[in-house]
Amino acid sequence: MASIISVQNLVKKFGRNSKEVTAVDGISFDIAEGTITGLLGPNGAGKTTTIQMILDLITPTSGKIEVFGLDMKRHREEILHKVNFSSPYVSLPSNLKVWENLYTFGRLYGVRDVRAKVDELADFFAIRDLLPRMTSSLSTGQLTRLNLTKALLNDPKLLLLDEPTASLDPDIADRTRKLLVKIKEERGITMLYTSHNMEEIEEICDRVIFINKGKIRDDGTPKELVAKHGRKDLNEVFLAIARESI
Repeated sequence: MASIISVQNLVKKFGRNSKEVTAVDGISFDIAEGTITGLLGPNGAGKTTTIQMILDLITPTSGKIEVFGLDMKRHREEILHKVNFSSPYVSLPSNLKVWENLYTFGRLYGVRDVRAKVDELADFFAIRDLLPRMTSSLSTGQLTRLNLTKALLNDPKLLLLDEPTASLDPDIADRTRKLLVKIKEERGITMLYTSHNMEEIEEICDRVIFINKGKIRDDGTPKELVAKHGRKDLNEVFLAIARESI
């Protein structure tokens, strides 16, 4: 199975001299095509920094990132055309109406029939009634749904999802998880997924990478990790690994 993401000896340091902080400390991993991989760890573990480097939003201190077998620095535009990202912590332009945001991003992504795509996704994520509203007026849960809609506009081959179901009502969160599994199976989309909901991770992830203090602490399927650590579920594994790396 081909690797969609290949990260080799990735390091990211912030600050200088005595105040220098190593956020990501020499991690390496590959993400196989058509899989959902959970990137897990406590707050400050290095997950978001890793995702930002994969998206080329911040520059690694050292190491190499390849996406679709291409070097990110040399083929950035080609790669990002087939990638998308969703996070409830990223703000879309608040002075635009919801439909204006979606149409603008659709055109930026080169979507051929933006109206049809927005209609399809607006129905699924139950945001049709939000389309004429100002983005600034939306609740946290509504903004999460808008971000997920934006992330699927260009039918990406790779999705980077940073706590995508945070703040969603249980029914919408459940529908979202089912949609992600469905598009993975039907379209072969690859996903790198962060969440603090371990039940969610066990439900949809094929593989889990635990990271803490910038280093990979363990890696395997949810069932493998539960058995390896002698725990009853992934939540207990999460707590055990976090304590071991203190």
